[in-house]
Amino acid sequence: MTENKSNTALKVLTGVLAVALIALSIYTIKFYNEEKENKEILQKEKTVIEDELNELIIKYDEAIDENEVMDQDLVNARDRITRLLDSVKDNEANLIMISRYRREIGNLKAEKDRLFRVVDSLSAQNQQLSTSLDSTSVALQERTRFSDSLRNTNQSLSTKVDKAARLKITGLKGEGVIVRNSGKLVENDRTGRIDQIRTCFTLTANDLADTGEKTMYVQVYNPENELVGDQIVVQHEGGAMVYSASSKVFYEKDELDVCILSNTDEDKLLEGTYKVYVYNDAVLLANGSFSLR
Repeated sequence: MTENKSNTALKVLTGVLAVALIALSIYTIKFYNEEKENKEILQKEKTVIEDELNELIIKYDEAIDENEVMDQDLVNARDRITRLLDSVKDNEANLIMISRYRREIGNLKAEKDRLFRVVDSLSAQNQQLSTSLDSTSVALQERTRFSDSLRNTNQSLSTKVDKAARLKITGLKGEGVIVRNSGKLVENDRTGRIDQIRTCFTLTANDLADTGEKTMYVQVYNPENELVGDQIVVQHEGGAMVYSASSKVFYEKDELDVCILSNTDEDKLLEGTYKVYVYNDAVLLANGSFSLR
């Protein structure tokens, strides 16, 4: 009797284990399929992002070919998109990356809309001037052409003055530093010993620039194109930008040496080449690179 009960219990246990094994197999297959499907979705999203960035680059190329006055502004914007596209291609698709690049694309599109509105406005003004010329009498044509020439010259001079009045920097240098207990900073290029990243440069003398307090920002990217620093989000007219660190300086049209310290995250300190970008508000002034080992 006891032996029959034991056999029955063994059969029941065997059946339960078999059902559990089947359920586990089904779950494993389902999980594998879902994981594969998610990877395919993320890869498709990455491809869409690359296509959008390529499309933006093409639009900027077309605008640069057709425009002369704002040529450098358009070139700078296109170069930022090209760097972002290279970063997308170099990184494996994941949810965090997709989210980050989606935000970046939103900022770039906002900037593109702003720049292109200015370009369209200039084109509309030129078209309006053309129409005005066509409608004038023969007696006023020479005078109108002279007036248009002056207007274009003034506009060109105004643009050149605006560009000349922008802050300019020289001697851009990025480096790792150790912070001593005394507060002294010591340069070091070993990732295992670095406390902060120091970005130094000189604001050049410029009699055309405005005197006063200037906000300077830096972006430091590690060899994997990850932003190193405090992740400072700043809303500009063209959209939000994220920086590693910032500093306010008082500029009096004379040369001014500036150093900005960016905090570091041990996980983001990698051996290789780092890229550093310096901005005055949202205007990119210069970029450079340095290496850590």
